[in-house]
Amino acid sequence: MDFTDDQIDRYARHLVLPEIGEEGQEQLLQSRVLVIGAGGLGSPLLMYLAAAGVGHLGVVDDDAVDLSNLQRQILHDTSNIGLSKVESARRRLAEINPDVTVTAHPQRLTVETAAEIFEGYDIIADGSDNFATRYLVNDACYLFGKTLVSAAILRFDGQLSTFKAYQRQESDDHPCYRCLFGGQPADGKDSCADVGVVGALAGVMGSLQANEVIKELVGIGDSLSGQLMLFDALAANFQKIKVRPDPDCALCGSQATITGLVADNYRAELCATA
Repeated sequence: MDFTDDQIDRYARHLVLPEIGEEGQEQLLQSRVLVIGAGGLGSPLLMYLAAAGVGHLGVVDDDAVDLSNLQRQILHDTSNIGLSKVESARRRLAEINPDVTVTAHPQRLTVETAAEIFEGYDIIADGSDNFATRYLVNDACYLFGKTLVSAAILRFDGQLSTFKAYQRQESDDHPCYRCLFGGQPADGKDSCADVGVVGALAGVMGSLQANEVIKELVGIGDSLSGQLMLFDALAANFQKIKVRPDPDCALCGSQATITGLVADNYRAELCATA
């Protein structure tokens, strides 16, 4: 493609990187990424993907901006309190980069809506804050053949990984989310609203998540597939743990029992808030 003068200026710091360059930037402009949740993780994730020139961004969230969000959800501001998060996101991202098309999905992600919403996107980036949604997103990505970049935060702890078990060959180490964590844990207090989160942690993990999405889109660097990155904000410490596929995984194992999206597989109400 021929870049406009404005695009050459906008993406200059990408264009001079040998790992990205014109070909990589063109790939970004032609890519489609779906972000689950326009909250703490989704805010920096969406902003950096838009700034990078990811050409089409989808945003799934059925919530409205609340005053309590503003401690960490930097995509939104005080004037947008009461506005739907996807509309707030659409307006902010349009200001960041007019090259980017934003599709708003102002709805809950459910077993009934997942297939339609995921269709047409290259990568799914999960920034939800509850186990039911995370497991649904993981299962849908595996069943529909989508790469998943998933992050989570709680209190002072963050985690990040990439999942592409659908690409696994006999010699590959591509686990899915269920390979790491097994079945969905019992319902309990497992969200930021219940136990809190330091606001800046969302920026750290959401930015790292954006970086992994960009790497996957352009095809550069070392994928986090097969590795779980952990960040302890209190200790300022990162570590990576090697994770292998679980041969007995209910989703991607040799004797898989999950072959479709069934509501009974996901305990608790599904939502996309973060």
